Amino acid sequence: MSGMMLTVMLVLFAISVPVAVAIGLAAVVGIHGYTNFPLIVAAQQLFVALDKFPLAAIPFFILAGNLMDVGGISRRLVAFAQSIVGGIQGGLPATCVVTCMIFAAISGSSVATTFAVGAIMIPALVRAGYPVAFAAALQATAAELGVIIPPSIPMILYGVTAQVSIPELFIAGIAPGILISGALVATVLIWCRIKGWGKQDGEGRLPFLTATRQAGFALFMPVVVLGGIYGGITTPTEASVVAVAYAILVGMFLHREIGWRDLYPIFRKSVISSAVILFIIACAAVFSWLLNRQGVPDAAAAWLVATFDGAAMYLLGVNLFLFVIGMFVETSASIIVLAPILAEAAERFGIDGVHFGTVMVVNLAMGMITPPFGVNLFAAAQVAGTSVDKMMRYLPIFLGVIFACLMVITYIPALTMTLPNLVFR
Repeated sequence: MSGMMLTVMLVLFAISVPVAVAIGLAAVVGIHGYTNFPLIVAAQQLFVALDKFPLAAIPFFILAGNLMDVGGISRRLVAFAQSIVGGIQGGLPATCVVTCMIFAAISGSSVATTFAVGAIMIPALVRAGYPVAFAAALQATAAELGVIIPPSIPMILYGVTAQVSIPELFIAGIAPGILISGALVATVLIWCRIKGWGKQDGEGRLPFLTATRQAGFALFMPVVVLGGIYGGITTPTEASVVAVAYAILVGMFLHREIGWRDLYPIFRKSVISSAVILFIIACAAVFSWLLNRQGVPDAAAAWLVATFDGAAMYLLGVNLFLFVIGMFVETSASIIVLAPILAEAAERFGIDGVHFGTVMVVNLAMGMITPPFGVNLFAAAQVAGTSVDKMMRYLPIFLGVIFACLMVITYIPALTMTLPNLVFR
């Protein structure tokens, strides 16, 4: 049954059927052709898949990100980041990376980070003389930090699917996010030195204290959200509601850049984005439920343990496999379908579930910047008014940097596990 379901899903992918519909139809084929269940079970499992309290955090974090974008928070974060790194040659590209890192601690979504920060940074980079395609490729790459640095929607999905602590996953993503950010900053600074770009990047930047004062409310938001989680005051879901309340307070009453008339389009955009993600999650969960009933995770885990010679080789094989999968399958669907299988095998190899979840999320995040279905690429191209083809000239270097960081994260578990061990264990 699993072979037929996979075949149907891949054929539907090949003819450009949307990911959620392709996965859902493959699950329906499995139920109708290989089980005695009535098809109403498919509808039942769609609701069962979404009837999980942690998943409620997804629409709230999306709404919080959209509120902060309209409420002027992203613009203030750009000015703050520029006051730190903008005064050197290549400071504007470095500002883009640092802003994405800070905004990631608020939004939980790479696409939201692409639009919110890219709308400001891409035009600024182009005005400073950087190639449009370079600016778009950099923005798309830096925005993937939105799903690595907490809060992270993919980490919520992994925690729910693999039954791993979401707060531990969140705090485990901090050091990898800082590593990737630092590597990207170093890369763009060296690149600008070689190309002779950005010699005037320091012009017009605010003094550090002024920028910090203006961005104070924005910078305090990660403290409110993550501090509540790690302090044991709120769950991640409750923290997402706090994030929405804080974003409304700041945007409407402190910054006063959100009016009552702005709320409807913000909520409408958030509902549509949430519905797309949750529909993918529901369809992927039905597919995964059928695989579990057939014992596929246990059988696959046993095969993987017998095939790979030790944890190091298993992690290498998984990284290569996920890199290819991430190019063609949406991140949420990949996690829900594959996490039960791969995490089971990782546990048998003695790999910590939090470490493995971080590796999986970082790897699949690269799928957001790899053709043919990299969502960040299309979002950045739309903001920049360019094409993905032109961005490919600059993208391989950024991908190489991210992959190098992934190898460090994979084979130095202390980078990921030190903070969770200190806080939770």
